[in-house]
Amino acid sequence: MSRTDRPDGGTERRVDVRGWLGGIRLSGFMLIMLGLVVLAVFVLVPTIGTYVGQRQQIAALENSVQVTKSQVAELQKQRDRWKDPAYITTQARARLYYVKPGEVVYLVDDDLSASQLPQEKAPVSDTVQQTRTDWMSQLLRSVAAAGLARTASTTGGAPGGTTPSPTTSPSATR
Repeated sequence: MSRTDRPDGGTERRVDVRGWLGGIRLSGFMLIMLGLVVLAVFVLVPTIGTYVGQRQQIAALENSVQVTKSQVAELQKQRDRWKDPAYITTQARARLYYVKPGEVVYLVDDDLSASQLPQEKAPVSDTVQQTRTDWMSQLLRSVAAAGLARTASTTGGAPGGTTPSPTTSPSATR
């Protein structure tokens, strides 16, 4: 190593690379071993990458199996609930509005409390205002929705508070 003086008064150290490289002696055995190490790196890097990728897939699949097992357990609980006649009756009353003979059911359309009702209504305007939507497309959507809506008798609610009797299809009577 040699030292040189800098203009600011400090000294700078230089490394003589030629002297350092000249001290390295490579034998044939060392070159073969270095070649084997390089070859091992080229062979093992893709293999290790494949291994890591497969381990990630296995972990994801194990997680998926755990989620599926919890879903199966939940579905089995639901199936067990449907075996109870009281639960079936409750669901039929709540979902399909079924009632027992002689019962009267009242459906409340506006069940908001007085505090939830809007207190102030906007005054009616005497001026003509432009609408923000296309009234024709909204009219057509409304008519289509009304035409495709189910009637009260097809959704399970029967007039008069009685349960509709099951009907048999023509194919079942043969």
